Amino acid sequence: MAATSSRLQREIRQTRPFRSVWHEAFLCVLKTADSFRRAVAALLEPHGITPQQYNVLRILRGAGGEAMPTLAIGERLIEETPGMTRLLDRLEAKRLIRRERCRQDRRQVLCRISPAGLRLLESLDPLITGPEQRLAGVWKAAEAKAVIGLLDRAREAMEVPPVRKGQKSSRGAKKG
Repeated sequence: MAATSSRLQREIRQTRPFRSVWHEAFLCVLKTADSFRRAVAALLEPHGITPQQYNVLRILRGAGGEAMPTLAIGERLIEETPGMTRLLDRLEAKRLIRRERCRQDRRQVLCRISPAGLRLLESLDPLITGPEQRLAGVWKAAEAKAVIGLLDRAREAMEVPPVRKGQKSSRGAKKG
């Protein structure tokens, strides 16, 4: 009897089985995240911003008009970026944010969303709910909560530094 291939195997045209169910799950999460990212990027592209720029604007809007330090914005990003300064440069060039030096600590740069940035987000709000509505069409609320729990645990597992061969794990057991 021939083994049936998973949807992921067909999508990536993999002819051999995955080495484990965890390997398949890991790749499935990566493929799904890419799919979500592309869907959001397609919505934002006509408005001249990237998903990361949208994320920064969303964070600054959430600050309620208060200025936020650059580092605090970086800590709240959904997707980390090494080029935070360039990201902010682009948003400032589009007049979607404003930056200023902190009076108490000149090394610190404070950012706030501009009125143009607020207007852009307001126009995007109805569009950005599209992907959420698609999920609501295929998942029940309980399923969404289960996925949230599973993905929370997966991110937590990825935060733990890997144990190298010959090194003791945090529990004291030798791996290798």
